[in-house]
Amino acid sequence: MDAHAEPEPPRTDAIASGPPIRQLFRDVIADRLPAPRPHRAAMLFDAEIDPFWDDRSFLGDFYDEILHQDTCRPATADGLVLLAVLAADDRVPARHRFQAVHLLFRAATVAERHLAETWPDSPPHADPDSEARARSAVQVRTPDLLNRWPVECPAVRLALAGLAVVFPTDRTLPALAPRLQGFTNQHRQGTDIGDYVRFVLVLASRDEDRIRTATENLTDAYWAGTAREVPTRTRALHLLGQMLAKVGTELTQPRDGQ
Repeated sequence: MDAHAEPEPPRTDAIASGPPIRQLFRDVIADRLPAPRPHRAAMLFDAEIDPFWDDRSFLGDFYDEILHQDTCRPATADGLVLLAVLAADDRVPARHRFQAVHLLFRAATVAERHLAETWPDSPPHADPDSEARARSAVQVRTPDLLNRWPVECPAVRLALAGLAVVFPTDRTLPALAPRLQGFTNQHRQGTDIGDYVRFVLVLASRDEDRIRTATENLTDAYWAGTAREVPTRTRALHLLGQMLAKVGTELTQPRDGQ
């Protein structure tokens, strides 16, 4: 080492622990998920971190580590455990709880959404085993997340409604109509939120003819279309994913103060 070189400044606590959202996520996971934790938790607990992270860049890297470029990998299922924990803790701001549930939805529907886009060919980056494990990981945690409905904000409720129709049960589907009534009363058909909640209720009906008709009616120049030959449920989940992303953007802007 050059004797005349200036010593490196001491590493501050802020740099060592990272941006505030990383600190919050780490605290929540530490409290709610005992060790050994999934490998993806290393981004929260490692001492060596990217010194250029701010909240936004950290979140981008963290989410991409779990669902890399909207594809499932062998470690994806374990990473989804972290998202489920974050989605169920009120210390996490509402917009980030929505993002966690939204990513759970995306992970659970990767196979259908990508197949709808590439039909009749197979998706180029498909990993059926990893996709199946990811889907199972989300399905196991969906009932506990749906139990949070009474205490959740509107945006997270809409994301939870999406999960409910991805994993339909005889208990949860009948509950959707009363749970979504406030949305249907407040948001008319032809609006993004109004169309989304009505489409969720069509999916909850399990009536394939209704689902096919509604999917066709809603697929226009605004939504990315899919071939009519694609299986009905596959087309429907592809459309639902687009709609959920749009309404989430509308409802999770920082203007809510969270």
